[in-house]
Amino acid sequence: MDNRSEVREFLMTRRARVSPDAAGIPAGSNRRVEGLRRSEVAALAGVSVEYYSKLERGSISGASAAVLDAVSRALQLSDAEHSHLLDLARNADGIPSSGRNRRRSSKPAAPRNSLEWALASITDSVAVVRDQRQNIVAFNTLGKAFYSPLIGDGGRVPNFARFQFLDPAAHDFYPDWDLFADMCVAVIRAEAGRDPHDKGIQDLVGELSTRSETFRTLWAAHNVRTHGSGQKRFHHPVVGEVTLVYEELAITAEPGQVLLIYSAEPGSPSAERLRLLASWAAEAAAQPAS
Repeated sequence: MDNRSEVREFLMTRRARVSPDAAGIPAGSNRRVEGLRRSEVAALAGVSVEYYSKLERGSISGASAAVLDAVSRALQLSDAEHSHLLDLARNADGIPSSGRNRRRSSKPAAPRNSLEWALASITDSVAVVRDQRQNIVAFNTLGKAFYSPLIGDGGRVPNFARFQFLDPAAHDFYPDWDLFADMCVAVIRAEAGRDPHDKGIQDLVGELSTRSETFRTLWAAHNVRTHGSGQKRFHHPVVGEVTLVYEELAITAEPGQVLLIYSAEPGSPSAERLRLLASWAAEAAAQPAS
């Protein structure tokens, strides 16, 4: 991905999103642009129109943190969007983001024994580890059962994004498919901003752009987000609908990998359905191989 193009498209889409009213600027008449004018962003950020126009053309190398902070405030960027802008600036300066080691291999490494043991100790919640390319690289027993529509019977590396956009089963598994699709693309966009040289991310974006019109449309929006925490609905083929809360935790020993833990509210119908799923998984595991 071309950094100058990424910066240009990101700033232009963010500027188009902010209305004059939201920025506290009189709208006036004969406006020919959607959102703010470049001159209005420059005034709000306290920089010259020429300098902001240079930034929006993609020439962000050398921009100071103070200027980027001011532009972020003018464009009313979220925390995730502000971080993405800083990542784009660091990459323009040739500085790896977040201290991440750039890995050229697109194949996920086998999880360490200690990570496998830690996952196995989580018995009442769904626990999976994904990398920056949306691959599921490890899971606990309940995680394997819960994500069985995605993980399948093996033979391929399960990938959240490929399942989301290329597998019809995703529409059944995710009742809020449109919301999940937007979140998935926004997370990938943020990861791509942190390391635009990651071949695995490049290949994933290229594949999905070729095969999914929805992905192409969402990718062009340049939205970014961090996962963090929240609540999601699922429809599991074995136990039906469950509503789970999730926490995302960075695995510091493996930069780019995160641990996702999905839990149900104690005493809720979803908690009971997770227990049923755990029992189903235990019975399936006890069955002799055919």
